[in-house]
Amino acid sequence: MLSTLLAPALRALPALALMTGISMTSAHAQSAEGGYWQGVQKAGVLRCGAAVAPPYVMRDPASGEYSGFFADLCREFAETLKVKPEFVDTTWDNIVAGLQAGKWDVSLALNRTAARAMAVQFSVPAMEYQISLAYNKENPKVPAGATSVADIDKADVTLAVMSGTAQDKAITAAVKNATILRLPGNDETRLAVVSRRADILVDASDTNQLFTQSNPDWAVALNPKPALAKQGVAFGLPHQLSAADVEVVNIFLEEKVATGHVEGLIRKAVDDVLKSTK
Repeated sequence: MLSTLLAPALRALPALALMTGISMTSAHAQSAEGGYWQGVQKAGVLRCGAAVAPPYVMRDPASGEYSGFFADLCREFAETLKVKPEFVDTTWDNIVAGLQAGKWDVSLALNRTAARAMAVQFSVPAMEYQISLAYNKENPKVPAGATSVADIDKADVTLAVMSGTAQDKAITAAVKNATILRLPGNDETRLAVVSRRADILVDASDTNQLFTQSNPDWAVALNPKPALAKQGVAFGLPHQLSAADVEVVNIFLEEKVATGHVEGLIRKAVDDVLKSTK
């Protein structure tokens, strides 16, 4: 009789354990007195998941210091919350999964896509984004009059792209014949094109603009038509955030964009990258 009475409770234990685990995962940022950001304020630190992609996010290999306009926005949002910013190093392959797992509070410079929106939430965009193709203008594999992805989708063409990024997903869906060389970071993809291991660099148009400006003698970039992707770049936010918590970030960003502050941060980040390559 006792075992019969206990059976429903015992069956409920795994579900209870799962719920407890979820609660512990978000304990850093959840407060009994309020929403998510009140929890961050109680913890005293805003954890920002950061994967390198100049000029959005950059990291000095010697000092570990973060820069770039999304790193600046992380610091400014932390200042708004009156907490300290903390950058958590990650990769583009893990930037969504880490946010889901509660390893940080926001993901920096995350492209708004429908697939990602099923796993995390987004703020309003800080800027608009599209993908371009950068290459050596003397490369005979790239037609002089190329205007579309189809023009360069050939069996002997190799495309370098950062693994796990929005541009990786976009180019993977767009090509049928070219080889895609997936590499872990920004430096590796650029080196692949410079060394001619790859023919074309697939990246954000503003990032590729930095690459062509740093190599003006031979590098050019193509914004394909139709566009390979046009998306907003935003803060990635935990899926469990309430509408009120998301609105806090949106109001913060809307003001920064409307006043031209974000545009100024972008110009500064671009200048910093160009200075470092001279």
